[in-house]
Amino acid sequence: MALSSTPGPDKDRTNPDQSTTDISSSPAVSRRVARAASRPTAVSTATGSTAAQSKKKRKGGWILNAGVITVATGLIATMSLPAFAFNPDSAENAAFGPSAADSMKKAQSQTVEVGGVASSAVTRDAASATSEEQLNAQKAAAAAAAAAEAARRQAAIQLTSYASKSSSGPSVSDFLANPPYPNFSLSQVFSVAQQYIGTPYVYGGSSPAGFDCSGYVMYVYAQFGISLPHSVSGQAAAGKRISIADAQPGDLVIMSGHDGFYAGNGNILDAPTEGKSVSIRPIWTSDYYIVRLGI
Repeated sequence: MALSSTPGPDKDRTNPDQSTTDISSSPAVSRRVARAASRPTAVSTATGSTAAQSKKKRKGGWILNAGVITVATGLIATMSLPAFAFNPDSAENAAFGPSAADSMKKAQSQTVEVGGVASSAVTRDAASATSEEQLNAQKAAAAAAAAAEAARRQAAIQLTSYASKSSSGPSVSDFLANPPYPNFSLSQVFSVAQQYIGTPYVYGGSSPAGFDCSGYVMYVYAQFGISLPHSVSGQAAAGKRISIADAQPGDLVIMSGHDGFYAGNGNILDAPTEGKSVSIRPIWTSDYYIVRLGI
């Protein structure tokens, strides 16, 4: 048949090398194919490089952030440390704890000694603390000392005056030998005794230059011809003891170690003590009795 004897497409497909041109051998096609084959590889390489860089950047950023956080935490802890250090009483401070807080308390306990300043401050305080009563007492003591000195000087003047007056005057023995008042009376005795008011006290004295208590009594009574010893106990034994209610001026007031003339109304006329002079003053004790002489 004609169909079987005519070459056609089936024969070409059976042997394509005989009827079809090989395009792969064309240089232009080869270049296109090469470019097409290399393009996916380049894209893959670029993509992989980009992913690796992104990963590296993320890792580096994480490391940087971690470092910043660490440094910031350290700074905050350092700034917070003094608050804990100066607050050892905080029971919630886990870093220090109760025992550490006690140690810090003991460590912070300090003693500073400064020589000289403290004693100076005490001295100033003591001086500034002087009360008005103390100042008044000091003034009173100074006034008393001045008065005592004035009295001493006055006594010295009186002693000199009386010594000059009595240098040629009669003594006790002179009066006893020739009494100026032969007629005895208590009122006259007291009147003579008052003539010596102001005579200074002199221990052992028995003249107007100076009297002690018993020397004064002895000198006055000698002018009435009555001899008395120069002692309190001897004069007390020389008379008669009477009641205080019966006492009259001129009688003797006898005390322990002292005597004088009764001056009436509970007073005594006597030579008191060193630094003072013959005077009338109240009897200062109830421990006394009265003796009357000339009976």
